[in-house]
Amino acid sequence: MPQLLPNLSDLNLFVGNLNNLTPSSRAFEYNLNTPLFTDYSHKQRLIALPPGTSMDYVDNGFPDFPDNTLISKTFYYFNDERNESSGKTIIETRILIKINGIWELGNYKWNANQTDAVLDDLAHTVPVNYVDMNGTSQNINYGIPNMQDCIDCHIKSSVITPIGPKLRTMNFNNQLQDFINAGYLTNLSSPSSVTSLPNWEDTNNTLEERARAYFDVNCAHCHTEGGFCEYQSDLRLNFETPLADSMIAELKASIDSRMGRYSAGFSMPLTGTSMIHSEGYSLIRQYLSTL
Repeated sequence: MPQLLPNLSDLNLFVGNLNNLTPSSRAFEYNLNTPLFTDYSHKQRLIALPPGTSMDYVDNGFPDFPDNTLISKTFYYFNDERNESSGKTIIETRILIKINGIWELGNYKWNANQTDAVLDDLAHTVPVNYVDMNGTSQNINYGIPNMQDCIDCHIKSSVITPIGPKLRTMNFNNQLQDFINAGYLTNLSSPSSVTSLPNWEDTNNTLEERARAYFDVNCAHCHTEGGFCEYQSDLRLNFETPLADSMIAELKASIDSRMGRYSAGFSMPLTGTSMIHSEGYSLIRQYLSTL
């Protein structure tokens, strides 16, 4: 039975050298059509299911994960974005495990030698240096959240829940069909019955669709009924929430202010970033100008 053990290597989530991030036979990778922004880091997302089990389709949201499911997200930077073979720096691996119907959170901080990661509930700042696609050296003070920060984002109506792996966020590039074919996803005959969250970078989608998808993934887990910001803000940023009920238009000045400059404790999102996402902010600002 999976559980939060002292070292990431104890979980048997990976095989071989841990820093190769090679999933074990029990785990499979998944991706999101619109991913969360975290200071330009890359992420490997894995789901590990107990033998003989599967995720069951319920609706466009989360599938029904069986007990003892493990979900992981590992954050890293390539040393040189132009050449992935130059190696990478792995910062943290976040873990969710479903035990007796309840999700438990754990955060593993990687050591400097990149040989293992240790369960650590505290916040840390990790300096990262890398070369971007333009050949420019970037220096980032990456912030690993503490456990309460993780809970704040992952809690809904006082219950800890995953955020990313909703079926409509994974429904692209035949990913759901691949899950069905592999036996990972059952009770769903065809992915065509599942909606697809738009890709915020795909200009074939409308400006509103792209902006609302960006809000959904980066903001809606807090700005929703039962979310951390339920009583702190009237914003309701789920993609499916009609614009008239979202309060986006009414609060567009506040949104622009909190996304347009970085100030710890003021900028949005509150957790997981130490800078402005210039491309994301440009999209949101363009969208807000139409309201």
